[in-house]
Order: sequence, then structure tokens, then C-alpha cells
Amino acid sequence: MMPRETMTVIFRATAAVAIALLSAPPVALAQAYPVKPVRIVVVWPPGGSNDVVARVMAQRLTETVGQPFVVENRAGATGTIGSEIVAKSPPDGYTVMVQSATHIANAHIYKKLPYDTMKDFTGVLPLAVQVGMLVVHPSLPVKSVKELIALAKARPNEIAWASTGTGSYTWLTMVQLLQMSGTKMLEVNYKGGGPAVIALLSGETQVFFVGIGSVHAAVKAKRLRPLGVASDKRLKPYPDVPTVAEAGLPGYELTAWIGSFVPAATPRPIVERLNTEFRKALEHPDATRILGAQALDPMPMTPDEFALRLKSDYAKYERLIRSTGARAQ
Repeated sequence: MMPRETMTVIFRATAAVAIALLSAPPVALAQAYPVKPVRIVVVWPPGGSNDVVARVMAQRLTETVGQPFVVENRAGATGTIGSEIVAKSPPDGYTVMVQSATHIANAHIYKKLPYDTMKDFTGVLPLAVQVGMLVVHPSLPVKSVKELIALAKARPNEIAWASTGTGSYTWLTMVQLLQMSGTKMLEVNYKGGGPAVIALLSGETQVFFVGIGSVHAAVKAKRLRPLGVASDKRLKPYPDVPTVAEAGLPGYELTAWIGSFVPAATPRPIVERLNTEFRKALEHPDATRILGAQALDPMPMTPDEFALRLKSDYAKYERLIRSTGARAQ
């Protein structure tokens, strides 16, 4: 057993270091961070757009910052399980959440959450614009949005569409399509984009409105047929895929983002250091190439700019979700 005198010396030394860090000027605090591995909690399963972005960022940050950034998937309940873990983690910069705009939508879907969406998190920055792509299984006899709408009207509630949960981006894009087209299809729920894509590829479902990163490989391999994208203009990686608006549903548009967050009380210097490092990572040619090929374009903002975007989206999603009357089961 360690002598009492030695333990006392170690304790005093550790306390002195802690006090020094806490009392250090903001610049020094940011420069010292991080001194141990950082975990990036992705609140969705592996394989989806959020996971793709997080892993690209983790690789770049591990190489440039000098400490491991480790991705940890904590999926379930449309991202609320992982979000609760992050909200209740120490606000020291060593737990970062990657989550889509579903984070904002959940505040209007769930009657009660184990955290406050706007008060318990600080947005670091949005990492990428999230654009949905409407894809179908090749066995479905449609080659355009118009044909899909016509078939759905002829066969109401017979065509199965994959959903990653009420309030998720995939759900919002599809619900908006159903509302605007006046059609009805059968919703089948999955825990995230990865499992939903697997189900679609197997023919378990026939339609999925999904973040492009989740289906990029399958579309390129012609294992899924793209019908349209949710943005207001065509995407460079997919010049032959029309927007949903021009393909048969005028006025349709709904894009979102994949963002990074930390617990609310995280010191501002650490938030700004993370913002700086994430932005550098997004500018690296490897990140630009991998994310750009999947139409995940960088969306750099300062923490203050992101905070304003979050407030704006909070109001927008409230209006959209209220119009559906949807609540989480």
C-alpha cells in the first residue's frame, strides 16, 4: 500500500493542476484541451449519414489534434437515448454529440424528454447539409416521382416506406411528400438509416426518403433506383437525378443538417476550440472528397451563428410537425 505521505503529496499535486486549469485564462484552457481521448456519440446506428460524417471527422481530428476521437454509436428512440447520455455527461469537452436536425424535431414530437433540447446543449457547429434522396427498390415498377404518386394512389397503403422514427429527417421528408401528393403508404419503422437501408435492399420495404450518405454506394451500384432529391436544385454528384419539385411535386423542398453538440455548461474556450478543429477537418481534401461524393457539403458556422440557426429551426419544425398532428408512440 502506498505510504500516507506519498498519497498526500500526489493528492496535493493533482489538486494544484486542477486549480491551475480552472483558473487559467481562456486561451490557455483552449490550448491545453484535449489532454485525453474524446468520445463522439452518434445517436444513430452505424451506416447512416450521421455516422459517416462522424467517422470522417474522428479520423481527421485524431490525426491533427493529437488525441484519439472515438466514435460511439448510442442509437434508439429517434436519437433521444444518445442525446440524454450527452446531456448528462460532464461538460468538459470530452463528450461530443453528432445528431441531425431530428434533435430539434424531437422537442415537438415527444411529450416529455429527459433533457431540455435548447437549454441542455451547446451547438458547436453544423458539420454538413443533409439532403434527402427518394429511392425505391428496383422491383417497384416506377421510374419517376409522378409514377410513384400514381401507383400509391392506385394502391393506397400497399407500398411500404422505411422510416427511422417519428420526427426524424427521413420521416419528415416522406410525410411532407405524402401530404403534398395526397397519397397513403405503409410506414415501417427502423432504428436508423443503416438498418432501414438493409431492409430496403432486401425488398422488405419499397420506398425510402433518406440522407444520401446512407444509400450512396447502393445507388451507384444500381441496387436502388433514385427518383429525386429534396433540395431546391440538383446535386453535383447526381446531375441526372431531378429534384422532387421538378420531377412531379412542384414546391417540394426540405433540407436539414448534421451537427455537433456538447453539454450546455462546457467552457466557451473549449467550444470554440472544437469549432475551429472541426472546421479545419471539414476543409481537408480527404474529408471534402468523401463527404462531397455523398452530397454532404460542409456547413461551417460559428457557435453563435449555429445558435441562431437552432432557434430558427426550432420554430420551423414546430410548425411542420404541428401540421401533421404526430406524436411519438
